[in-house]
Amino acid sequence: MQSSTVQNVRSQSAVNAFLMSVYNWMAVGLLLTAGVSWYVANSQTMLQLIFGNRMVFFGLIIAELGMVVAISAGIQRMKAGTATMLFMLYSALNGATLASIFIVYTKSSIFSTFIVCAAMFATCSVYGMVTKKDLTGVGNFMFMGLIGIIIASVVNFFLKSSGMAMIISYVGVVVFVGLTAYDTQKIKAMALAQPGDLDSGTLRKGAILGALTLYLDFINLFLMLLRVMGNRE
Repeated sequence: MQSSTVQNVRSQSAVNAFLMSVYNWMAVGLLLTAGVSWYVANSQTMLQLIFGNRMVFFGLIIAELGMVVAISAGIQRMKAGTATMLFMLYSALNGATLASIFIVYTKSSIFSTFIVCAAMFATCSVYGMVTKKDLTGVGNFMFMGLIGIIIASVVNFFLKSSGMAMIISYVGVVVFVGLTAYDTQKIKAMALAQPGDLDSGTLRKGAILGALTLYLDFINLFLMLLRVMGNRE
């Protein structure tokens, strides 16, 4: 009986350590994105290089998409160091392409939107962590909503309708709120299902994959909120 209790405590401790690692790596990625974005926004040379040349800008976007696919689909075949490097590189490149928000929106509205986003993200993530309800149905529904957002955004790229853009943003907030809760529950389930004898490299790769998932939820929720709340320059 006592041995079983000790084993349960150890298992819970391992789960908590894994989840802490996920959030720590996510925070590192967000800090790197913010730092690079701020640097690029305050450098005329970098702004001209990235946003003055469509080939460079779209090249960075394609590179970012490629890294997300590489990490998500091929992480089991990677070394932990490679997965970590790709996540850091992706965070930095994403910061470079997101530098445009400092040109479009006022710094005060960016800061206030970030605070609101952080509060919403934390609330949804805690809910996903503690709820006993299975959020798989919610996740599937929100994923379909995400597909709809992507299609609508592509259509609106040609229509250039401000009304449609605002609707997409409001729907996007709902979608990424739901995905945050669902992804958190999924990461917790992954942590609970891990064998106790996994090596540190495998654990690191799992933490990086979880961090990337929550990082994407946070960034997209922030951008959707910024389109709704942000004050333009």
